[in-house]
Amino acid sequence: MLHNRMYIFLLGFSNCFFFKVSWSTSDFSLEGDYLLGGLFALHEIDDVTPMITPETTECFRHSSSISGYQMLQVMRFAVEEINNSTTILPNVSLGYEIFDHCSNTKNFRSVLSFISNNGSIKPKEKLNNYQPKVIALTGPYGSTRTITIAPLITMDLIPLVNYGASSYALSNKLQYPSFVRTVPSNKDLIEMIIHIIRWFGWNWVAFLGSQDNYSSDGLKLFNKYINNTGICLAYQEALSLNANYSLTLKKIDMLNINVIVVFAVPQYAINIIKTAILENIRDKVWIAGETWSMNQQLPREPGIMNIGTVIGITERLLSLPGFDKFIYKDRGTTNVNYKPESEVKSNRKTCNQKCDYCTMLTAEEIINENPTFSFAIYAAIYSIAHALHKVLQCDMNKCHKNTMAKPFMVLGEMKNLDFPLNGRQVKYDNNYDPTISYAVVLWHTDVNSPQFELVGTYDTYPETIFTIDNSLIPWGINDSVPFSNCSVECKAGFSRQLEGFHSCCFMCKKCPRNSYVDYSRDPYTCFPCAESEWSEEGSTICKTRSVVYLQFTEISSIAVMVSATCLIILLFAIFCLFTYNYNTPVVKSAGGSMCLLMLICLIMSSISVYFFFGQPTFVHCLLRNAIFAFFFTVCLSCLTVRSFQIICVFKMAAQFPRVHSLWVKHNGQWLFIAFSSAIHLISCVIWMTVSPDKPIADSWTFKDQIMLICEMGNTITFTIVLFISWFLGFLCLLFSYMGRDLPKNYNEAKSITFSLILYYLSWIVYFTAYLSVKSKYIMLLNAMAQISSIYGILFSYFIKKSFIIIFQPQKNTPAYFQTSIQNYTQTLSRT
Repeated sequence: MLHNRMYIFLLGFSNCFFFKVSWSTSDFSLEGDYLLGGLFALHEIDDVTPMITPETTECFRHSSSISGYQMLQVMRFAVEEINNSTTILPNVSLGYEIFDHCSNTKNFRSVLSFISNNGSIKPKEKLNNYQPKVIALTGPYGSTRTITIAPLITMDLIPLVNYGASSYALSNKLQYPSFVRTVPSNKDLIEMIIHIIRWFGWNWVAFLGSQDNYSSDGLKLFNKYINNTGICLAYQEALSLNANYSLTLKKIDMLNINVIVVFAVPQYAINIIKTAILENIRDKVWIAGETWSMNQQLPREPGIMNIGTVIGITERLLSLPGFDKFIYKDRGTTNVNYKPESEVKSNRKTCNQKCDYCTMLTAEEIINENPTFSFAIYAAIYSIAHALHKVLQCDMNKCHKNTMAKPFMVLGEMKNLDFPLNGRQVKYDNNYDPTISYAVVLWHTDVNSPQFELVGTYDTYPETIFTIDNSLIPWGINDSVPFSNCSVECKAGFSRQLEGFHSCCFMCKKCPRNSYVDYSRDPYTCFPCAESEWSEEGSTICKTRSVVYLQFTEISSIAVMVSATCLIILLFAIFCLFTYNYNTPVVKSAGGSMCLLMLICLIMSSISVYFFFGQPTFVHCLLRNAIFAFFFTVCLSCLTVRSFQIICVFKMAAQFPRVHSLWVKHNGQWLFIAFSSAIHLISCVIWMTVSPDKPIADSWTFKDQIMLICEMGNTITFTIVLFISWFLGFLCLLFSYMGRDLPKNYNEAKSITFSLILYYLSWIVYFTAYLSVKSKYIMLLNAMAQISSIYGILFSYFIKKSFIIIFQPQKNTPAYFQTSIQNYTQTLSRT
C-alpha cells in the first residue's frame, strides 16, 4: 500500500511527462519497435539552494552544456546507424526517448517515465509480465546522478548502460544488478593516475576533488592504492562550488607540491584552473581526470600556459566514421528560427525536453566539442543492440519479432557480448565493467587552437601494457621532469630516516659496515649482513666472505708437518738407540728408563702438531694443545727430577744422608714424576671439561674473511695448566744451575738451560703474537712453538749423548765415567 501511494504521488507530481508532452523534436524522441532511454546533461545547475516549497526542476533555465548536447547527438547517430544496418537487427527499428538530466537529485520524473507502461507503474506485477516503456537506457553523466536513479531502474532489471559514471561502488552487483558501463571505473582511473605518478618518480602530490560520489570514491581509492608505492598524499580536499579555491592553491604552493591531481567534475575543475591562473600559480603538473581532460574551453583561457603542464587521462579516442556527416546533415534540416524564452507560451510543457541554445549551434561547434565520452555512448547503444539481436534470435536477414523481449533478457545477454566496434573490442567482465583502453594526452596551450597530443597509453586487452613517450613532453623548466618529492632521494647505500608523518619525508643515513639497504625490500632499514657475508659502509649488497684456515696444502703447513715428521723419526731412532744401549753408562747417566719415558713423551707431543692443519673441528681443537701440554709437562718433570737426582748424588748425599736414603729407598724420582703428572693431568681434564678449546668462526677480525680458529677456552684453567709446566721448567733450570760444577759426564746445566730458554722464548713469542695479531698464521706459530720446544730438548739433551754412543764409544765405558768422578772428587778436596 505504501509503495502504491508513493508511486501515485510521484506520478501525479510528474504528470506532464506521461500526458502533456506537447512539444517534441527529433532530437528528443524517435518512434521504433523498441524504445531506448537517454539521459544527457544539456544544462548544468551551477548553484544548488535548499528547497522551501516543492518545485519542478526546469533544466533549460540553467547554464548550457554543449558537451551534453554533443553526447545526445552521438546517441542519435548510433541509433540511426543501427536502423540503417543490414547485419544487426535487420528488420527491427530502434527508437529513443531522451531527457535533459541536469540535477543530481531532482530528475526522478524522467526515470519514472522510462519505467512506466502506458503512463502507469504497477509495482506488484510480476517481472515476466511487466513491460516498461524502454527496453534499456543509457546515461546519465556522473556517478552521483547515476547512483541516485539507479535503484529505480535496476529493481526491474532494466539495463542501465552508462557512459559516464565511473564510481567503483556501481560495480557492486548486489546493489546495482543491471548496471552496465562502457567506461572504466574510477578504480581503473586511479590506478592509471598512480601509474603516471610512479612513471615520473613523483611522490609528493595533492589530490583535489569535488563533493560528490565520483570524487569521494576516487579519493578513497587513491589513499588505498598508494599504500606501499612510496607515494605520499601531501594535501587533499573535497571542494564545493563556493569553496575558497585561492586559499587551497596557496596551501599547496606553500607545501612545495608540484603535482596536483584534479579528480573532479568539469565545473569544479574549471574553477580550480581559473583560480590557478588568477593566483599566478606556476610550473605545476596538473593531472586531469577523464571528466575534463579533453575540455575545449580551458586551454583557451588567457595565461593558462603559465600554470605548468597539463596531462590528461581519457578513454582512447576513436573516431566515429560518419558522425561529422550526420551532424552536417542534421544541422541542415534543423529549424533555426530561434524564439527566446519570453516568447514561449506558458502552457507549453516541455518537461526537460527543451533546449533553446541547441538550435543555434553550428555543426563545427558540435563536432569540435569534447569527444571523451563519444565512443562510450556509441558502444553503449551498440551493446544494447547486440544484446537485443541475440534475444530476438536474429540472423543475417531478419529477427523473430514474435519472440518476447524483456529488459532482463537483454541484460542476461550483455555479459556474454564480445564484438569489434571501430577497431576496439567491446566486452564486459562479471561486474559488467568494460576492458580498459586509456590514453594519456598532453595539453598544448601555446597555440591558438587547443591541441591534445597522445603521449601514452594504458590497455588491459589483450594484455596489460602501460607506456609513456617522455620525449613528447616538453617540460617547462630546463626541459626536465619537474621535481615533486618531499625529500631528495638517498644515494646508494643510504637508508631513510623518517621526518614527520609522511613516509616520503626523510633524512639519509649511511648504512654502517656489515649492513646494507635494499630499496625494493625496505628503504628505511639497514639490514645486517649474514655472518658469512660482509659489506663496506654505504652498501646495497653484501659480499660473501672468504673462509680461511690453515690448509694442508699451504707451503708453510707442509714445511711444519715435514719438520714434525722428521722430529718424530729422529726421536724414535734415538729411542731405539737408547733401548739397545740401555745398560751403557751414557744411557744410565741420562736417566735410564726415565730417559726412555722422556723420549716417548716427546714423540707424543710431536703428534699434536698435525692437528693444527685442516678445517678445525672439536677434536682438532681438543688434541692440538692438550696432548702437547700433558706429555711435554711429563717430560719436563722427568728432566727436573733428573737434574735434582744429580744434585742429590754429588752434593746432598754427604750433607743430608738420611734424606738421600729415603729418596732412594722410596723411589722419590718416580713419586715426584707421578705426583706432578697427576696434578697436571687433573688440571688438563678440568680445562677440557669446564671450557675446552672449541672451533669458532671469527667474523669480526677481518671484514672480508671468516677465520676458522680454535678458541682458547677458560682463561683460569688454561693459566693453571700453563703455570704447572712453566714452574717445572723453572725448577729444572734452577737444579741445572746448581749442578754447573759437576763432572763433565753428569753436567747438563748448559744443555738444559739452552733448551728451557728456547722453550720460554718460543712461547713468549707465540703469546705476544696471539695477543697483538689476528691471523690464521697464529696457529702456525703455535705449532712452531711446540716443535721448537721439543727440538730444544732433543738437540741439547739427547743428540749429544747419541753422538757419544755412536761416534765416541770409548767415552761410553764405566772406566771413563769413574775417572771423571775421581777427578771431580780431587778437585773438591783441593778446595
